[in-house]
Amino acid sequence: MKKFLTIILSTFLLSCNGQENKKEITNNKKMDKENLEYVTFGGGCFWCVESCFNMLKGVDVAVSGYAGGHTKNPTYEEVSTGKTGHAEVVQLAYDPKIISYEQLMDIFFFLHDPTTLNRQGNDVGTQYRSAIFYKDEAEKVKAEEGLKISEASGKWNGKYVTEVTKLEKFWPAEQYHQGYYEANPTQPYCSAIVGPKIAKFKKHYGALGMLNPEDSE
Repeated sequence: MKKFLTIILSTFLLSCNGQENKKEITNNKKMDKENLEYVTFGGGCFWCVESCFNMLKGVDVAVSGYAGGHTKNPTYEEVSTGKTGHAEVVQLAYDPKIISYEQLMDIFFFLHDPTTLNRQGNDVGTQYRSAIFYKDEAEKVKAEEGLKISEASGKWNGKYVTEVTKLEKFWPAEQYHQGYYEANPTQPYCSAIVGPKIAKFKKHYGALGMLNPEDSE
């Protein structure tokens, strides 16, 4: 019985930090590159956020990376210390004719808790902060408006702590982080935390026809 309780407790104490596997996977979706725009979100551990956004029609690719820090070429190990100032983020290349910025914002606020400061579940630190990185003033206005709308909706109980800040530089994460869940679904953190969140995402947004057919099965 004691051993069983230890296993259960260990599952709940899992965090994104330090759970590495060198298996790699790449995204091969093809879209009309001329129509693509970009947006960068920070919503806790990037493994889950990236996986969900990569399922959406209109999203060419979601890339895990780092933004908002003060060092060049940050590594996962450095960012995980919280000393570089970077947040784990996902940058989306999307076609606004297929999926809107507002829809992406709605999904972003669905995928993480925007009311917890520097924390998502057991992932604690400034690298897990809720953040929207904008490229220009027009996008800043849309981000701030979307944040107000979501907060007023009552979807989350509490005041939003989401940071809205200008994107100075996006640093892609190491290759083994790209498509991490798809390559490592049985890894402990993935199976206990990421998998259930992705299933919830599919259930909520699949009915809206926003997922690719093969992803909504």
